[in-house]
Formats: sequence, structure tokens, C-alpha cells
Amino acid sequence: MNPASEKLGLNMKRIRAKKKMSQGDIARALEVDRGYISNIENGKKNPTLATIQKLADALGVSADELLK
Repeated sequence: MNPASEKLGLNMKRIRAKKKMSQGDIARALEVDRGYISNIENGKKNPTLATIQKLADALGVSADELLK
């Protein structure tokens, strides 16, 4: 696994849990399959910058917050 993808996934999961959102909530906001969100959180997928921005918007945080 790519360390950057792993970090993105961990940050995403932490923020999502803190906001009491499910993977399904995020998937619906992005109009993607829930499995895709799961793969991002587990570091198995490398989303594009545009997708990272959409994830950040759905979570109500900045893209920087997801990547740090």
C-alpha cells in the first residue's frame, strides 16, 4: 500500500466517524458505490484530486485536512 493512500484513508475514516456518517452517506453524496469508499479508506484505491475534493466537501472539511 502507498503510505499517502493509507494516510488519506485513515483521515477519512476518522473524520467520517467523528461526524457520525456512514460509508453509504459518503457514497451517495459522491454518487459512487459504497465499496469504492471502502477501498479508499483501506488504502486500496488512489482517488484523483477532483475526487479528494468531492470527499472533502461531503465530509465538510478541506482537502488539506484529508491529506495531512
